[in-house]
Amino acid sequence: MSTYLEIVTRDGDRWDNLAWRYYGDPYRYEPLIAANPHAPIVPILPSGLRLAVPVLAAPTTPTAAADLPPWKRGA
Repeated sequence: MSTYLEIVTRDGDRWDNLAWRYYGDPYRYEPLIAANPHAPIVPILPSGLRLAVPVLAAPTTPTAAADLPPWKRGA
């Protein structure tokens, strides 16, 4: 089961700035578009448009610990 936030667009909202606002990555806009087939794919979204924002898991970095020096790695 997916969880969604419901938002209403404001003047000047774009798919990439919504992705930045909710996911911290402007290139992660595909889940937003997929969750909103009713929304136009345009450079600037109309204000007052209701959108569903999927709640996504934070990206993981499995190699992050390997990049640390040995004394900073967890036990």
